[in-house]
Parts: sequence; structure tokens; C-alpha cells
Amino acid sequence: MSGEKTFILDGKPIAFEDGDTIMDAALRAGEYIPHLCHNPEFTPHGSCRICMVEVDGRQVSACTFPAAEGSGVVNDSDQLTAQRRSLLQMLFVEGNHICPGCEKSGACQLQAVAYYTGMLALDFTHFFPRRSVDASHPDAVIDFNRCILCELCVRASREVDKKNLFSISGRGINSHLVIDSPTGKLGDSAFAATDKAMHVCPVGAILPRHTAYNTPVGKRLYDRQPVNMVGDVAGYEETDER
Repeated sequence: MSGEKTFILDGKPIAFEDGDTIMDAALRAGEYIPHLCHNPEFTPHGSCRICMVEVDGRQVSACTFPAAEGSGVVNDSDQLTAQRRSLLQMLFVEGNHICPGCEKSGACQLQAVAYYTGMLALDFTHFFPRRSVDASHPDAVIDFNRCILCELCVRASREVDKKNLFSISGRGINSHLVIDSPTGKLGDSAFAATDKAMHVCPVGAILPRHTAYNTPVGKRLYDRQPVNMVGDVAGYEETDER
């Protein structure tokens, strides 16, 4: 198209529209940039830092940085891959992620991005934090052991459900997800199975009850296709039909 704006991503011209971020334009063009906290339905957050790219030699988060005419963007480099692996390792050791026994295994974006980047072993010591499981709600369970503080549930509850049920409290290693209810329990909140926040968690932190193993391991979303081939489906509910 004449007059089309483009930037260069790993040597490929990527068309973009006014207001696009690098991530917006790349995903529209079918180019995968690893990410965890991004979901096109919500305001970009830039918290996971997995989507860091180099723009004209400077590192920025692709989900928040605006696309610019003629800029050069590097997404695939040894340095960026190494940084992403280190960040992923930190997420694994700071929580309790037992993939073989997790209900989300095969449909977990953290697991899928780790495989994509070649993060197959851990160089850091496990923290093994003492975290709880909230099974107080009749339709959902929250396993805080698996939360990666992506704030997708926070944004979904605020921007779509209009309930503001979730937020992040604390700083640094003490940061944690909190629930707005008199007791701090999900069962005493206004959370409902129909809420968008129910279906956006990219890991196994928020799970529907009674349906965890309906799709067998080996036939789940990322079992069938690697994350870069699936597209941007962070937190979308896993089904047999997809």
C-alpha cells in the first residue's frame, strides 16, 4: 500500500498504524515476540519484561513501546534469548511450578515460552516459598504458588468486568496477589465464573473447578503447536475444539 508506515523487525519490514506498539504490529504481521503479561484486549503493562527487544540499539518492552517509521528492531538475538531465559528461570524459582503435576501443563504460557526459548534447566536456587491455595469459591481455585504477577486478572477485572477484585500488594520478593473481599478470600468476593478474569491467567494460578483434566495431557494447546505458531492467546480458555 502506498504511503504505508513500516519498521524493520529482524530484517523484515513490518507495517504499522498510528498508535500501534511494536507488539501490536508484529503480532498482526504474524511475527512472534515472546511475552507473558501481554494480552491485546487489555492496556499494555510491561511487567514481565520477556518481550524486551532492541530498537536502534536500546532495549525496550515491545508491548509498550510505540512503533516508529524506519526504526530497526531486533527480536531474535543470542543476547535477548539469554536474557529471556534468565527472566523465565527467575519466575520458575520464585514460585512453585511443578509442571508434571500441574493442571495447566500443556496449556501454560510460562511453560510454552520456556520451551520456545530453550529454557530447559535452572541455574538459580529454588526459593520454595510457602504459599496458600484458595479453594473457597464454588467455581474457581486460586493457587498462589503459580502466580507470576502478570496482572492479567487485575486488568481483566478492572477493564472488562468492572469489579476491581484483584490487585498486587507488597514490594519486590514480597509482592503478591490480593483479593478485594472482607476476608481476602475469593469465595467472599463478587467473582463469578463468567468473569473475564476467570479465563485470562497464562499459568495455572486461576483455574475453573471440576474441569481441570477434561483435555488430556498431550492434546492441549501447546502440545499441539508451539507458542509461536498458536498466536496471541494468553489466558484464553483451553478447549478441545481449538
